[in-house]
Amino acid sequence: MGRKAEDRTAKYLKKHGYKIVERNFKTPFGEADIVAFKDGYYCFVEVKAREGDAFGLPAEAVDKRKRERYRKIALYFCNMKRQEVPCRFDVASIYQDELEYFENAYI
Repeated sequence: MGRKAEDRTAKYLKKHGYKIVERNFKTPFGEADIVAFKDGYYCFVEVKAREGDAFGLPAEAVDKRKRERYRKIALYFCNMKRQEVPCRFDVASIYQDELEYFENAYI
């Protein structure tokens, strides 16, 4: 289910003018599902999918710990690229086959 959700999100991003830079970008701090680029920003996208709501809605699973991990991943990425480019953190939430995309989901 995770791979299918990531594929669907990547397709959505491309359709909306994003360039996919990395998928499943691995670092010592964890993995970013998708790193995309648009309008001068690197967008670090966490993809969450659920078929039911027994464990809450997908976007609710991006907790404080996950947000902090993504901040470290972004710093690692920019250091690796030797670039200072603005970054933002987005969340793709897929629930009951509906994709909802949150730009700037957190800072």
